Amino acid sequence: MSARKTAAPNAVHFPPSTTQCLTLPAEAVRVSKNGIEFHSRDPIQPWTEMTLSLQRPGEAKKLGCTGVIVACNGNRHDGFAISMLFTNLSRQSQALLLAYS
Repeated sequence: MSARKTAAPNAVHFPPSTTQCLTLPAEAVRVSKNGIEFHSRDPIQPWTEMTLSLQRPGEAKKLGCTGVIVACNGNRHDGFAISMLFTNLSRQSQALLLAYS
């Protein structure tokens, strides 16, 4: 699969995104080498690109990751289960993520 620029007259336009900060306790996050799952009181639209920092309890070093939301399930009463797939993650970062799980 490849991507290329098109000059389609009916191209889809996405609204500008806002910056959000979400702080989660370590026990509320499930980390794998390819992504992360967490609960949120607010929904996050699928295909939203996000950048996040992961930090293990008791450590000063943070791991920066980028990814895209692939699923958001739940409701406003019980909260939402969010699944994010990491993109452009180095092998070194993948190895560090395995230490989080």
